[in-house]
Amino acid sequence: MPKMKTHSGAAKRFRKTKNHIKAAKAGRRHLLTKKSRLKKRNMRRGLLVNSRDIRHVKSLLHS
Repeated sequence: MPKMKTHSGAAKRFRKTKNHIKAAKAGRRHLLTKKSRLKKRNMRRGLLVNSRDIRHVKSLLHS
């Protein structure tokens, strides 16, 4: 059986840590002038993937 390929879109969006999977928050790409300073600052921090979604994301990353 051939090796499974990593989902390239998921590889760009998620990073593995020892116990969790990190992702960036949405909304930081464009239209930033209308967003408040506090909202933009809070979007700088990453977030951990929800426990319900970890199994699915791990299957995309093959880990």
